[in-house]
Amino acid sequence: MEPAHASHQQDPQHVPSNLNIANALTVVRILGVPLFGWLLLTQDGQDVSTRVWAWVAFALLMVTDRIDGDLARKHNLVTNFGKLADPIADKALTGMAFVGLSIIGVLWWWVTIVLLVREWGITLMRFVVKKYGVMPASQGGKIKTTLQALAIGGYVLPFELWDNTASDVLRWVTHVLMAAALVITVVTAVQYVRDAIVLRRDAKSAA
Repeated sequence: MEPAHASHQQDPQHVPSNLNIANALTVVRILGVPLFGWLLLTQDGQDVSTRVWAWVAFALLMVTDRIDGDLARKHNLVTNFGKLADPIADKALTGMAFVGLSIIGVLWWWVTIVLLVREWGITLMRFVVKKYGVMPASQGGKIKTTLQALAIGGYVLPFELWDNTASDVLRWVTHVLMAAALVITVVTAVQYVRDAIVLRRDAKSAA
């Protein structure tokens, strides 16, 4: 860490208030999920303008995810509320996206089911094994998140409604991104389960 950030180091005895900008952005992300869903599902996803606005909403909400995390770490605003609400906000947003995209017919339902089972399953597992230790996000998990966000953005944009070569190419690029995200999603799920088993076994051995 740069010495210049030393002044932001938090006193171990000091617990930051839940009323801070990082948590406020997390709440905004949660409240923005219904708006995003409404824009995506309006007229069964067949209206170009609302689909574009849905993309704008999704992009802005994803930006808040990055900003609130950076603010919480930089200004020592990490709270128990944030630790709980942030992953819920993330899963609510991506979950709404996956389900909505399947409802309007641009994403296969089996893909949505696999992704949601993995996302919520691993999140639940993290809470279960929390008493044994913290499971940090892996590099693969971060890549998975980026690929999912890019693929969702591609599907939200109404490429299938724009009849031109460029939109056809971008639609296939989106398919490739989602395929890669799906593979990494499954692989990292196996890795997280393995890590959780090791973490639990080591913690019990140490005890």
